[in-house]
Order: sequence, then structure tokens, then C-alpha cells
Amino acid sequence: MSIFLHSAVEHFPIAGQFTISRGSKTVASVVTCAIDAGGIKGIGECVPYARYGETIEGVIAEIDAARALVEAGTDRHRLRKAMKAGAARNAIDCALWDLEAKTAGVPAYALARMEPPKPLTTAYTISLGEPEVMAAQAARYAHRALLKIKVGTADDESRILAVRQAAPDSGIVLDANEGWTPDNLAHHFAVCAKAGVLLIEQPLPAGKDEALASIPRPIPVCADESVHQTADLATLRTRYDAINIKLDKAGGLTEALLMRDSAKALGLLTMVGCMVGTSLAMAPAVLLAQGADFVDLDGPLLLARDREPGLRYDASLVFPPTSNLWG
Repeated sequence: MSIFLHSAVEHFPIAGQFTISRGSKTVASVVTCAIDAGGIKGIGECVPYARYGETIEGVIAEIDAARALVEAGTDRHRLRKAMKAGAARNAIDCALWDLEAKTAGVPAYALARMEPPKPLTTAYTISLGEPEVMAAQAARYAHRALLKIKVGTADDESRILAVRQAAPDSGIVLDANEGWTPDNLAHHFAVCAKAGVLLIEQPLPAGKDEALASIPRPIPVCADESVHQTADLATLRTRYDAINIKLDKAGGLTEALLMRDSAKALGLLTMVGCMVGTSLAMAPAVLLAQGADFVDLDGPLLLARDREPGLRYDASLVFPPTSNLWG
């Protein structure tokens, strides 16, 4: 049976502007990988991330370099050993999951030996901005069960309190994107406790987060940029209480499932997050997120347009993918 791998770049406009402590963007650029085997096609999507040294061109080159391996019939487990973790491996891995499910005529969750997936409560992201702007965004989405607030400035107190006042009944997760310092950490922790924040993501820069081991953490602190794959977990336990698993960091659903189970065995809370991508990127993450403590799979909601068909979102819920999207 002949196997062919194809890759493509697509651009999806963001509704407005997406801003974090490292900058803003108005377009989500994604790479798709399609694997055709005997007329059955599996597809996966990834989002190259500059923070990790990735570019569109570099990810396409990585996928092209793996072409011979894939077209020779490698499986997901051999792929995990042959390629480094990252966006390129994620696109191929998820395409292989999709192909395997369609070839076998069973849903991807069955291949993963999971129960049928259920709808999940997902966070909705409020971009970084001036306090009054963030408060207005929060008020608009105050009906949602969980908001994820982008912070990461020298003084985020006014932003945190403004958002809490605007959305008094919503759960709040903060994401500092490495923007705080050891000097303002205790102050921001105290503000978060006052505001009833549920979780704080990556307050300090990866590789410079030692202070987290020696300061009381009144609220669970979640590693994002500091954790990529399963091998990273053992070094995090004194500094973090939770990890954010993203398919683009882990290099696919195969690695991410191992990472989720290992984190739980270590007593770490789990969050399943995403880059800003389409429903195709979120679909395998919905499987991964079954049973997670926090879910942040709102990427398509931030876009001006999504794929058709896409995932179903209703109020605060994201529903499992149908087979005509993925898996």
C-alpha cells in the first residue's frame, strides 16, 4: 500500500487582537499534515511557536525530513523516538492517530482505550491590556464558568482586581507568560489570593524559576513554558503544583497521554491548553483533556473564522469532535 505525506500552511484571522506579555498577533498561522494511505486520509494541525524557536518554514522542513520515515509506514511510537518534541511531530502524530482510527473504523478514543469522551468546561481567554479594557472584556464574558486572564506586567494588581470585579462569579486562571519577577512574586500571590484566583500559570521565566521552591504558594502554580514532555516532570515538583500539557509542546497526542498519566502519578494537577489554532488542533486535545483539572481549549473561539466542520462550543462547554473533523 502506498503512503503519501503532504503538508500545507494556512492562515486564519483572529477576531480583533490576541495579546500576551510577549506581544500581539492578528493572524493564526498553522501547518497541517495529511497522510494518505490507500485512499484513506489522516490529518493533523500544529501551530509553530516562536517562543520555542519554531517558525513555519522550520516546521515544514522538519515534516519534510520525516517524509521517508512516514511513507515507509512508521507508527506513532517509532515516530516519538525518531523526532524531537515540538509542533512538527505533533502534526504528524495527530495525522497518524486520525489515519489509524479511520483505517480501523473505530473512534480515536477507542484506540486510546478511553471511555467515550464527554463535553468539557473550557476557559475563555482575556487578552492583556489596560485594566479598564480587560474589565470590559471580562464583563462581556462574565457568564462563562472559567476565564483565563493574560497578565505579566510589573504591576498586575489593578488588572486582577478589575477583572474580578467585572466577573464576580467566574472562576479565574491567570497566565503571566513568564512576566513576573522574584521581587514582585509574593505581592502578586497575595493579590491573587484576595481575588480568589484558582491557578497561576508560569509566573517566572523558564530556567529562572527557582524562587518558586522557596516561597509559600497560596494558590496552585502551573508550569507551562517550563514543561514540554514527560522527561521534564521529575524536576518540577518542588516548584510547581500543576502542569499545562499542550500537544504542540509535547509533540503529539501519543506523548501527551503518557505525560498526563505520569503527572497524575506524581500528584500534579493537570491542565490541557492550546496555542491559537483551529478546531482541527483542538480535537485531539479534547480527548487528552478528559479528566483534566483545568481545560483551556478556546483557540477556535478567538478566530474570526474556523474550519468547517469545527468543534461544537455551547456556553462554557466544548464538545468532543465528530469523525468528519478528526478521529
